[in-house]
Amino acid sequence: MELIEYNYNIDWSSKKVLIVEDDSFSVEYLVEVLAETNIQIILSRNGLDAVEKAKNNPDIDLILMDIQLPGISGEKATILIREFNPDIPIVAQTAHAMSNDKETYLKAGCTDYLSKPILMTDLFLTLQKYL
Repeated sequence: MELIEYNYNIDWSSKKVLIVEDDSFSVEYLVEVLAETNIQIILSRNGLDAVEKAKNNPDIDLILMDIQLPGISGEKATILIREFNPDIPIVAQTAHAMSNDKETYLKAGCTDYLSKPILMTDLFLTLQKYL
């Protein structure tokens, strides 16, 4: 797959995102892609930690939620986060790209959905919708 350079000239330095991802390569990719936007990033490697970080950082603007996580799933973490923060945009990110999977994640409380591998354009377009 050929990587295409995009220049969005986006400044999200006033925004904060929680990236919930247990795969190191995916974390590295997301951090690198978002680096030039100056967005503040909080990292979480599992569902329970994601719930705690969302609870302890009410100023988070958006959550990128992996679905397959150690401990509790991203789907369960989303349900728990919705109990104390019903309005934060939560974008599911998963390699499970079946149409009924997307419906399941949206019913669990996710605002939107990105399938892996996440393309840079899809990531930026989705973030621009909610930030």
